[in-house]
Amino acid sequence: MPLSPLPDSPPATWVLGISGGVAAGKSKAAEALAGARGRILSADPIAHEVLNSPEVTARIAATFGAALLGSDGKPSRPELARIVFADPSKREQLESWIHPAVRARILALLESAVRDAVPVVVLDVPLLFENDDKHHFIAQCDALVFVEAPASDRDARAVQNRGWAPGEVARREALQTPLAQKKSASHFVIHNDGDPDHLQREAQRILEALGISPTQP
Repeated sequence: MPLSPLPDSPPATWVLGISGGVAAGKSKAAEALAGARGRILSADPIAHEVLNSPEVTARIAATFGAALLGSDGKPSRPELARIVFADPSKREQLESWIHPAVRARILALLESAVRDAVPVVVLDVPLLFENDDKHHFIAQCDALVFVEAPASDRDARAVQNRGWAPGEVARREALQTPLAQKKSASHFVIHNDGDPDHLQREAQRILEALGISPTQP
């Protein structure tokens, strides 16, 4: 994907799309970029709501088996991930149930932020590049930011924070757009070594380059 030009004139609301490797720290980077007055539109919590909805829960039970439902009657995300990441057709089927509702919700929230003249909106969408042919979020972004972190650090974070098995990060990324391609299609790169102060400085560098500061009154 070729790198699109930045806007000729600064928009009232900057929309920043964030991408990067699994467990690279994209959510923390989004917080640093949004600052005190910006907004983060994160697909994950919205997707969780859709996944746990009665309609999608019923579809999962009927298609993949009621054994995938936990004691609370909700789908078991680890078990579901194990199944769909092993079978692309099943993953595509699950995404067809979830993604349209997530897209509609994010677009509504984005329209609301623009109406409110929010200075910065960060789109934290895990499959920003992979599913752009369906959700078209990249066209909504004024600038794209890639979060970079060493593979060993990302794997260790996923093991510690998500309970994943070692090597799971690499396995999942093998099914996604190559990181080098995402990086080359981004306007800015944040180098996240796990130091919160460094992450803040990296975010501030990007905000200053764009001439925006969400902390201004």
